[in-house]
Amino acid sequence: MIITKQQLAVNLLNYLQHKTTLNDLVNWAEEAFMEGNIQGEDPEVVRDILARLGLADVKEFGLLWDDCNNYMKKLGYILKIDAGLVA
Repeated sequence: MIITKQQLAVNLLNYLQHKTTLNDLVNWAEEAFMEGNIQGEDPEVVRDILARLGLADVKEFGLLWDDCNNYMKKLGYILKIDAGLVA
């Protein structure tokens, strides 16, 4: 499995947009960390984020909005929130 910064960002965004569960994100991150071939620039950043995401289902570590925002910044993205009124 080839892992890039962009692929990591897409998986994290899918979680933030409720397209995947935390459990799905953690499982993907664990597999990517152990079996993935990290390619592209900043492989140490990708490896660090994958390691942290792999622990996100452990109560002591968790995954906060600030964590996600910081990870996305490290990957070269800026998160923006768009809200709409729910009837």
